[in-house]
Amino acid sequence: MGYSLWSLARNARTHHENWPKAWRSPEPKPAYDVVIVGGGGHGLATAYYLAKEHGIANVAVLERGWLGGGNAGRNTTVVRSNYLRDESAALYEMSLKLFEGLSAELNYNVMLSQRGLYMLCHNAHEVQDAHRRAHAMRLNGIDSVFVPRADLARHIPIIETSPHIRYPVLGALLQRRGGVARHDAVAWGFARAADARGVDIVQNCEVIGLRREGARVTGVETTRGTIGAKKVALVAAGHSSVLADMAGLRLPVRSMALQALVSEPVKPVLNCVINSMTVHVYVSQSDKGELVMGAGMDKFHSYGQRGSVSVVEDQVAALLELFPVLGRLRMLRQWAGIVDVCPDASPIVCKAPIAGLYVNCGWGTGGFKATPGSGFVFAHTIAREEPHPLVQRYSLDRFAGGDLVDEHAASGIAH
Repeated sequence: MGYSLWSLARNARTHHENWPKAWRSPEPKPAYDVVIVGGGGHGLATAYYLAKEHGIANVAVLERGWLGGGNAGRNTTVVRSNYLRDESAALYEMSLKLFEGLSAELNYNVMLSQRGLYMLCHNAHEVQDAHRRAHAMRLNGIDSVFVPRADLARHIPIIETSPHIRYPVLGALLQRRGGVARHDAVAWGFARAADARGVDIVQNCEVIGLRREGARVTGVETTRGTIGAKKVALVAAGHSSVLADMAGLRLPVRSMALQALVSEPVKPVLNCVINSMTVHVYVSQSDKGELVMGAGMDKFHSYGQRGSVSVVEDQVAALLELFPVLGRLRMLRQWAGIVDVCPDASPIVCKAPIAGLYVNCGWGTGGFKATPGSGFVFAHTIAREEPHPLVQRYSLDRFAGGDLVDEHAASGIAH
């Protein structure tokens, strides 16, 4: 007992100076086999799976700021696979299954909490669509059940189920395996695991240009010098189109702010994730007691990680329509992440039409939930020079031929 108290006191006084670093902070080498631009969850996952699954460890992940300081730390942490199209369902279900084993895989607690996700229905059309989606999901081997209004109060005691409100709740589509995970832990876990396999994670290293020799990309120009690469992979979410433009490639994506906020912490009142596309709010409760909520995207293009008062007002009003009991809560903090949205609300994961260049972007509002799956299939695409079977439909070619994978409804967000 005395030893434990002494150890606690000693570590408190040292302010953790002697704790080992979770990953190295190396100087960038002159060249790598693969340079990944973007140190968020998708980029780190790609690096990890390149090393683990394909034996390619001579990899650098370049992050212009600090690791996880972009969208990886600016989301609402929801994980789910309740998508309609076969292609989307397969990809997100694979990602969810990876999430389910991720803490053990990385030896790092990503705090996955599969508390269930309810997508609310407010009119007959949404009820019909929920039944259709439930059947489609079950055909794809994904858990799904429709919960009628009479049962919702039992599952979610604080929800307003009166038939006389503006948008009465008629039922909900429930994916019991849906839930939340800790966004920082996912990024840190992949970073530590990738570093342990020899990947260089280089922070405060902004890419300011792409090097080309003839028709091939051969490296990057950065604020820390020139870095050569046999392959360059762009995984920078909302800034992917800016980077691609440096190589003369125009991507069909638009970048917009997606806002979120958290309330002051309270005792447990919500043991699931709630999503309503009609009143435009989704909400869960964190382990610290904060209510984490998001809404629709801003109606203008932006790279600013800040929000606007009107969107905050709208999402709080939507929250109170569903949960009047929360009316006295105070907002603790607010932020915005930059999402890159394709015309069909599905991602781009492919070799670019420029040799040596690979693109992973356009995840829109589904980026966090796709983190491990995205890294797995993108690593395959980079290493084997061919698309992973799960992303064959997600190439740039689909926009030229009109073979789109429309998932606007499944995004759960008003686009």
